[in-house]
Amino acid sequence: MGRSNVARVGILDGKRILVTGVLTEESLAFGVARLAIEEGAEIVLSGHGRALRITKRVARKLPVTPEVLELDVAVPEQLRAAADKLAARWDRLDGLLHAIGFAPPEALGRGMFGAGWEEVGTSLNVSAYSLKALAEHFGPLLEAAGRGAGASVVGRDFDATVAWPVYDWMGVAKAALESLARYLARDLGPKGIRVNLVAAGPVRTMAAKSIPGFGTFEDTWKERAPLGWDVHDSGPVAKACVALFSDWFPATTGEIVHVDGGAHALGA
Repeated sequence: MGRSNVARVGILDGKRILVTGVLTEESLAFGVARLAIEEGAEIVLSGHGRALRITKRVARKLPVTPEVLELDVAVPEQLRAAADKLAARWDRLDGLLHAIGFAPPEALGRGMFGAGWEEVGTSLNVSAYSLKALAEHFGPLLEAAGRGAGASVVGRDFDATVAWPVYDWMGVAKAALESLARYLARDLGPKGIRVNLVAAGPVRTMAAKSIPGFGTFEDTWKERAPLGWDVHDSGPVAKACVALFSDWFPATTGEIVHVDGGAHALGA
């Protein structure tokens, strides 16, 4: 049989997606952005502070160079300005990737008594509350898409059902993120907006390298994941996120999709 002449249509063809969290080519968000473009989406990235220039440089390595919005999720003025700027460009937002997490050094690897409220508050604000802040400020654009084929908010997670070594207050922040996603799914569902999380196994990104004892996670997954796990491969995580952005999960919300080689399913 001859090869078909029918052009391939990507599963995100025509969709418009905001991707946060791209810093380097190793970033999980970079893998999502690249695959989303390959699947037909138009994307915009965000960055802030000193890292904004780096994000703009990395954006040029994508198949299509996207615009980069200045957006610090901890600064309400920047949230409003970024939402206004995107609204001037797009009449809807089909997808939003929350790939943001930060904890001060005092909140990681020092046990639960190594950080005060200032450090803990920063961890919760940036890593969890920011999901609500993004959904709120970009809400009108998401609602516009929701009235059509539906809109999808996808957050990056790390399984918070157990206590991990060295993860400390970031683990608490992820637990808050998981709970928040369920409540947002409840509130945004009637507007046609889905909210789901992807709980990934450890991938060696810049953020991961900042976690003291990250090698402990690598060793754990190597031993436990029945499907195996490659800490250098962000592809499986990107595919899950892109699938959730697509129209193939129209009735799925409030869900945590584990992409970890199956490690979460084993007790020992």
